[in-house]
Amino acid sequence: MLTIEHLTKTYGTSKAVDDLSLHIAPGEIYGFIGHNGAGKTTTLRSAAGILAFDHGEIRIDGISLKERPLECKKRIAYIPDNPDLYDFMTGIGFLNFVGDIFEVPADARTERIRRYADAFELTESLAKPIGAYSHGMKQKLAVISALLHEPKLILMDEPFVGLDPKAAHLLKGFMRELCDKGGAIFFSTHVLEVAEKLCDKVAIIKNGTLIRSGTMEEVKGDASLESVFLELEG
Repeated sequence: MLTIEHLTKTYGTSKAVDDLSLHIAPGEIYGFIGHNGAGKTTTLRSAAGILAFDHGEIRIDGISLKERPLECKKRIAYIPDNPDLYDFMTGIGFLNFVGDIFEVPADARTERIRRYADAFELTESLAKPIGAYSHGMKQKLAVISALLHEPKLILMDEPFVGLDPKAAHLLKGFMRELCDKGGAIFFSTHVLEVAEKLCDKVAIIKNGTLIRSGTMEEVKGDASLESVFLELEG
């Protein structure tokens, strides 16, 4: 579903990501962990087609991101770590805007908005301007907008930051549901306990270089993910 081959991205003389390769198959929830500045966001933004990269190849569902970016973006959703939404829009206005972009049929759109907004207890706030939303409410709205067109791949940067425990639990369920239908999730997180319980596979990045990846059992063995991460970081 997502193939990253020899991704390299530099800022000036500094390599933010250095020759990184990852393969994420349909049905997988793939965690991406590393310290601040390790290259996680750069990798995610490159895979989302937001950030141009210097070398390498990225394919979404077998399609080259460089050669057919629009076809790739139709198949994905991206949730940044700090959703920068349109404050002047209402919540429902923003969701309909996203629905129009992805050409989601009216009936399906209405049903999905109702389902997800009810689940995240956001329905009563959809008529309010986004500028009046708390950070957690904006995060929930971003999640709903990402699920609206039923993407094949969702890229998420620290998706659980700002979510209350109930909303975080719901998001985990929706992530697994999408993957059970053949989709895939690639997300960064600092919450290692979440990654250990939720992910099928995990990759650890340090200073722009991938230092370990594989199934959770292959990466952590008999230890905890936290202890393995801290050892590799050290």
